[in-house]
Amino acid sequence: MPDPTPLTNQLLIAMPSLRDPNFARGVTFLCQHGEDGAMGLMINRLSEYRLGDVLAQMNMHSEIPDVVDAPVLIGGPVQPERGFVLHTPNGEWESSFRISERVSVTTSRDILVAIAAGNGPRHAVVALGYSGWSPGQLEQELVENHWLTAPASEQVLFETPLDQRWEAAAHLVGVNLFQMASYAGHA
Repeated sequence: MPDPTPLTNQLLIAMPSLRDPNFARGVTFLCQHGEDGAMGLMINRLSEYRLGDVLAQMNMHSEIPDVVDAPVLIGGPVQPERGFVLHTPNGEWESSFRISERVSVTTSRDILVAIAAGNGPRHAVVALGYSGWSPGQLEQELVENHWLTAPASEQVLFETPLDQRWEAAAHLVGVNLFQMASYAGHA
C-alpha cells in the first residue's frame, strides 16, 4: 500500500453507499491523519444531550440560554464518554491541538468553564466520542469509495445547520450526493 496521504483538516463525507449506521450520511472533520492512523470528529450527528446537561455532569453551570441549549454532537463511536471541543483558535487552553490556522480541538475542562461564562471561542462545537481509523484503514476505505473528501470549511463546521452539513460539505467540491448511485464499483 502506498504511503498515507495526510488528510488532516479535511472533511470526510460519507458516500450514499456507506451503510454503517455510525457513519451513514455523516460528515467527519479529520483532526489528525498520518502513518499511525486517523482521528476525527463527526460534525452532523446530534446526541441526546445539550451543553447544559454536560456542564451539570461536570458540576458547572451557565446562566446563558444559548450555552445551556447548545447541541452536543456525537463525535464518533470511540470513547463516547470523552469530550472534545472543536473551535476557532482564540484563547489559551490547557490541552489544545491546533489543526490549522483556523481550527483547534481542545479536551481540557478550562474551555468549558470559559464557554459557560460566555468567554469561550467565537465558534465552538462540543462532541462526545471520536472516530478513529487504524493505520491504512482510512486509505482502504477511500479506495473502496466509502468517502468523498473536501477541504474543511468554517461555514460548514460552525454555521451550517446540522441537517444540511452532509449536502453542504459535498457541494464544496461540486458534488450533489442525491444524484449519485447508492452503490460503489470499480471500472
